[in-house]
Amino acid sequence: MEKNSKELRMWLDDFKLSHPLIIAGPCSAETEEQVLKIAHELKDSDVSIYRAGIWKPRTRPGSFEGVGTVGLKWLQKAKAETGLLMATEVANVAHVQLALEHDIDVLWIGARTTVNPFAVQEIADALKNTDKIVLVKNPVNPDLALWLGGIERLYNAGIKKLGVIHRGFSTYEKTKYRNIPEWQLAIELQNRFPDLPIICDPSHITGKREMIQEVSQQALDLNYDGLIIETHNDPDNAWSDAEQQVTPEQLKEIFKNLKVRKETEDGSDYNQRLDRLRLDIDEYDAKILEILGKRMKVADKIGALKKEKNVAVLQNKRWNEILGKMILEGEEKGLSEEFILKIFKAIHQESISHQEKIING
Repeated sequence: MEKNSKELRMWLDDFKLSHPLIIAGPCSAETEEQVLKIAHELKDSDVSIYRAGIWKPRTRPGSFEGVGTVGLKWLQKAKAETGLLMATEVANVAHVQLALEHDIDVLWIGARTTVNPFAVQEIADALKNTDKIVLVKNPVNPDLALWLGGIERLYNAGIKKLGVIHRGFSTYEKTKYRNIPEWQLAIELQNRFPDLPIICDPSHITGKREMIQEVSQQALDLNYDGLIIETHNDPDNAWSDAEQQVTPEQLKEIFKNLKVRKETEDGSDYNQRLDRLRLDIDEYDAKILEILGKRMKVADKIGALKKEKNVAVLQNKRWNEILGKMILEGEEKGLSEEFILKIFKAIHQESISHQEKIING
């Protein structure tokens, strides 16, 4: 898949939706009764595709790892009774074969599988020329090339109904998210392939049901094509990921409150105002680069002084003082702690690189 093509979104256009594509259902299929109850509660809503995990890749053994093949029969029954399309995760060739045998409509490749090109290639070979919809979740780590590589392997296998799911990225840092969004990575993917459908998974990004609305709205503001939201009739007692699941009623309330923005506005007044504001942004960006360049020249002088006096580059006490000060000053200017940490860690790393070149040069 070397370039963007309008054909990439034909499968999505075929739904003829007046709203974003919604995929919803439980994290895990637990019992036949549970699967059918949730499906019927979602039937007359904006949901087009019903999701349920049949095989659950758990971080550590001993957790609930899915009901297995019997759950596929429950999905078949749910489809027959509600007309909803059915979706589940596949992690290997055996999963693919069983899902195809049970006529599952949408298959997604999970984050843990996307990181392994060998596994993705085997799945692509097993799905060769299928007309099923295949969605690829971002890899666990923020690696755009790996994410695109998964899509390309499937595309090269003759699979044309493709899309991506943005579920956030793992981090050791403590943040308000279960998996940090790293929105800029998904935006870069959109810029390269604007017609490749992109779906946000606010359940896995947040890990908390009370944040689903907020992150869903952020995704729609960024022109995402749809949402995949974990939905359970009794979320507090769910067998997996209880804290991030919402009830069907809560899901419908989220739909009511979401605002779908227009991608653009044709009015000349709007365009003129937008152009003026963008010129302001360009001017400020140029000033930021100029200031950063000057800052690094100071870092070079510090590096030369440390070399002269044989002093180590990294001064942790000084760095922690700067970071604490910047977080407080950033808050006063309406900048989040998360943003300040990211930007000043990047600046600090660049300063260290400059000093190391001088000291070791």
